[in-house]
Amino acid sequence: MRADAARNLDAVLQTGARLLAHDPATSIAAIATAAGVDRRTVYRRFSTREALMAAVHTAKLDACEEVLAQARLTEAPVTVALHRYAEGIITVSRKWPVDLQQARDEAATARLQRLLQHLDAFMARAVRDGVLRPGLPDRWARTLLTHLTNMASHEMPELTPAQGADLVTRSLLTGLGPN
Repeated sequence: MRADAARNLDAVLQTGARLLAHDPATSIAAIATAAGVDRRTVYRRFSTREALMAAVHTAKLDACEEVLAQARLTEAPVTVALHRYAEGIITVSRKWPVDLQQARDEAATARLQRLLQHLDAFMARAVRDGVLRPGLPDRWARTLLTHLTNMASHEMPELTPAQGADLVTRSLLTGLGPN
């Protein structure tokens, strides 16, 4: 892909993510205008808004998988991995503000489930390592982590990703810590 075509595609995907997260009925023409490209450019690549949304979900899932890999959830110390994950996922969520729970594609849904399973395994590791207390309901810690990172991402835009990760990590460990 030519460099300008790659830039245009990235602009369309990021603009689409932002506008479709705000209003799922946003037209492709409106997305094209906001991205600074001709609508025919978008239609050549995506025949429908649903196809564009599927591409946005794929881009966000790719970014989330990269965050999981960089956080090193299975080998880094739990608190370090947690902070890395939170900082990375805040950045991803701000860049790709769409809700992956809205993905209609089976492959995207399966990828999301695998990501959540990795987070559940990480939280089980945190319990085994004594960082989180045992006896919490299944998925409680992961669900709380998801809500905290979403809040830092979307409701507190004044925080840098690092500041948001500090607060997410501190809130999770203070609320669910071993004490």
